[in-house]
Amino acid sequence: MGRELKPITFPLEKAIFHIFPDYCKGCGLCKEKCPNGVLVWSDKLGVYGTPTVKPKDEDSCIACNICEMVCPDCAILVEKIRQKKAL
Repeated sequence: MGRELKPITFPLEKAIFHIFPDYCKGCGLCKEKCPNGVLVWSDKLGVYGTPTVKPKDEDSCIACNICEMVCPDCAILVEKIRQKKAL
């Protein structure tokens, strides 16, 4: 039976950010490409013993998914939160 890979999850204002430490090698591409500078290094270590990333706060992320798209190891999942429309 295979190992279950658990993400570290951060609920944000516009999205739910998931990082999978078992896939993250700490390359920093996601940090480099984030248009709002949302991602910072965390205390959690990734697959090679290098730091993983985490969002710096709850409201800076615009849920653009660029971090997810540029991650070469599929270590990031961004789930957009549907905003309720004003009547």
